[in-house]
Amino acid sequence: MIGVLQAGMLDSAYSLTEVRVLYELAHAEPMETGELRGLLGLDAGYLSRILSRLEGDGLLSRERSPGDARKQVIRLSEAGVAMYRRLDARSAEEIEQLLAGLAEADQESLVTSMAAIRKLLGEAPEREPFVIRAPRSGDLGWAVQLHAEIYNREYGWGVEFEQLVARLIGGLDFSGRDAGWIAEAGGERLGCVFFEHVDADTAKLRMLLVGPSARGLGLGRRLVEECVRHARDGSYKRITLWTRECLESARRIYARAGFVHESSEKSVENGIEVVDEIWTLGL
Repeated sequence: MIGVLQAGMLDSAYSLTEVRVLYELAHAEPMETGELRGLLGLDAGYLSRILSRLEGDGLLSRERSPGDARKQVIRLSEAGVAMYRRLDARSAEEIEQLLAGLAEADQESLVTSMAAIRKLLGEAPEREPFVIRAPRSGDLGWAVQLHAEIYNREYGWGVEFEQLVARLIGGLDFSGRDAGWIAEAGGERLGCVFFEHVDADTAKLRMLLVGPSARGLGLGRRLVEECVRHARDGSYKRITLWTRECLESARRIYARAGFVHESSEKSVENGIEVVDEIWTLGL
């Protein structure tokens, strides 16, 4: 659809590889020949022929590297920069025409899907620093969905557990003394925790969860710290939580934060035997 198999890219006289050379030089010039060859993964002879053609058309120049006379440095000429700009503008026009027939939601879906492919098949990007923020519109539904999907996949807890989480989160009063926090990096929601007011002395830590892609980054610890800090700022005397014996990672986080396991009770979730636990932290 975008013409990569045509003899001339973007209705030009140049192939996809030749246009890619112009693109790289436009964004990182000047560049040594060996660096360009490594970046594009091209055979030395093939790249040499491409450079010779582009040089013959007046689009680039080659000169000896001042640091090593055995190496060549390549840079675009003024004509080369102008050619790249024309090709770049033409590419943008073609993409605009390609997307024009799609509704805005479909355009967003397409871009998101392409980003997912790049994330899954490309090199792992350096993770952006995460932020801890208050919930916004859409976050509560996302938190319910995250709990439901993860705990059903990992423990088989089913729809009734999802309904329980929905009731617990839906029952929070954010206009009162209840609160919540979302961990986010690069616009992607990674984890959550909620705070529920019980009375003047007691609060509850609710629904701590970090998605699989963000585990091991310390997000769970930071979310618990935020919840405990909020309780201390509110002059509560204790904060309690409900968890399950099988949630070993969460239990380690609670123990390190100073919570103490107080009681256990056997229960059943979707036909699966579980052990519910109550933990408490004195403030």
